[in-house]
Amino acid sequence: MKKDARRLILLWPLLWLSTTTSVQANTVPFGYRGIADRYGIPPKVLYAIALQESGKKLNNGAFRPWPWTLNVEGKPKRYKTRKAAWLALKQYVGQGKVLVDIGLMQVNWHYHKKKLGTLWRALEPYHNMRVAAGILTSEYRKRKNWLRAIGAYHSPGSKKRQRKNAQRYRRRVSRHIASLNKETKR
Repeated sequence: MKKDARRLILLWPLLWLSTTTSVQANTVPFGYRGIADRYGIPPKVLYAIALQESGKKLNNGAFRPWPWTLNVEGKPKRYKTRKAAWLALKQYVGQGKVLVDIGLMQVNWHYHKKKLGTLWRALEPYHNMRVAAGILTSEYRKRKNWLRAIGAYHSPGSKKRQRKNAQRYRRRVSRHIASLNKETKR
């Protein structure tokens, strides 16, 4: 069992790249579908949030979520490897940077560090997606509406500025969903 787990960990980058570069431009990759199904989230919603949060144009021209993304006090930063992102993350947190969003789903360290666990684990793509799925599902239970839950995922407050931020975010994620819907119809 441990041998298989180690093998999966070693093969993860290859599996991730193969699923993200071989699928059509706007389809939902397998990993996102699995986690979305487990949490009762429409797969396109989870993937569209990832596209909005950490999307990056790859060398092959495809636009995909990038797992080694940080947003430090409003400034996005992308790294080539998990280790490079982790080293930078350790440095930012060590410097007392409070607002740091991490990984594919840009989960905020300050608000969700207990769910994220260690800094290294926070950057593990599937763990990062599961934490985000839990947050999104919680917002959906409160609001009973996926669009409102999407907005609250980004900006859960009730102040006027927070509601405007949530509305803008919903529009951005909705554009990604619309793009995914167009691909499905082809």
